[in-house]
Amino acid sequence: MKKIGLIGGISWVSTSDYYKLINLGINEKLGGLNFSECLVYSFNYADIKKNNDNNDWDSTFNMLFKGCEFLKSGGAEAIVLCANTMHLIADRLQEAIDVPVIHIAVETAAEIQKQQLKKVGLLGTKFTMELDFFKDKLKEKGIEAIIPESEEVKDFVHYTIFEELGRGIVTDETKKRYLEIADELIKNGAEGIILGCTEIPLVIKEGDLSVPIFDTTLIHAKAAIQFQLS
Repeated sequence: MKKIGLIGGISWVSTSDYYKLINLGINEKLGGLNFSECLVYSFNYADIKKNNDNNDWDSTFNMLFKGCEFLKSGGAEAIVLCANTMHLIADRLQEAIDVPVIHIAVETAAEIQKQQLKKVGLLGTKFTMELDFFKDKLKEKGIEAIIPESEEVKDFVHYTIFEELGRGIVTDETKKRYLEIADELIKNGAEGIILGCTEIPLVIKEGDLSVPIFDTTLIHAKAAIQFQLS
């Protein structure tokens, strides 16, 4: 089994999901007492959030680069960034380290391609929705991503990711609003919905919507498992 390194704490809630999904997935494949051989480097979310708010991606890059180097020194043969937003610097990290960075958007695009969809809704932090780092990976595969048009809606999604879901807080009101937002994207032509933040699966589950959902946490975890067993 190949050893992987998880960059976590962004947030700890979704990092625990990654750890659970990867270990369960390895056990499902190998049985017995076989589980994932992995290392976890977990950041203080407040430090990352401070950088994000100041648009200081160089500082975040330097933090994550040191984390990757630490994981490499422990024998990690690939890196998994356990957060969609951190993939804003994934290509830059890939250039700086000599082990693969398993890219969440690349893996998600591959899953969308399997269902032959051409237009999908994308929900995530404002960084993920508004910047091109995620959407460009989809575009390379001929997939168009649409996002909420309203600033109020984008602000709501961004706020709840950090202030509720990232703390493990899930309310019926927030779930209801997320489903309404997703339904609006479907009305605008989305053939599927990308849960483009690793915390959003806390409020949108399989079967909640009339179109397929793409749980990026689950997709990314499966890609990590595939790497470990390759």
